[in-house]
Amino acid sequence: MASEDDILKSAKDYFLSRQEEGQPDGPAAPEESADRSRPKIIEREVRVEGVYESTQGGGPFVLLKDAKGRNLPIFVGQEVAAAILLAIEGQAPRRPCTHDLIRALLDRLGGTIQSAVVDDLYKNVFYAKLVCRQGERQFEIDCRSSDAIAVALRCGASIFVAEHVLEEGQCPISDD
Repeated sequence: MASEDDILKSAKDYFLSRQEEGQPDGPAAPEESADRSRPKIIEREVRVEGVYESTQGGGPFVLLKDAKGRNLPIFVGQEVAAAILLAIEGQAPRRPCTHDLIRALLDRLGGTIQSAVVDDLYKNVFYAKLVCRQGERQFEIDCRSSDAIAVALRCGASIFVAEHVLEEGQCPISDD
């Protein structure tokens, strides 16, 4: 398994190379993200490998990995990183956080989280949806990828990434 420093260096190098190739960082313009519906996409189930802190200024990131061994680093905020780490470790915070509130609301309303899907990557920003069910009704809620991952982990739901997002966003990390 690669050391944490190797993972961080690989992730930083990868994102810097994307910026040099003219793929700027930053959120999509509102008109570009208003309607993200698209035809049926191929989704791959991923697992959360861990949460890492970038020592090179990038902040924390969650590392997802699919069955083919492709690594997908998604940079997240400090609070979401802590929430994801607690969920991975099976621990609850002393006081409920936002992701616990979402789970409690869904439980009280008779709903469940079926899965989280990271379904798009645009200008180095990941987009996601929570797939929810209430009775016979299934619906999707647009959200940040970090929140989708945190809620899915808290609810015991599967996490998927669109194939095109894995292809575009994967970061090669050696196992040396």
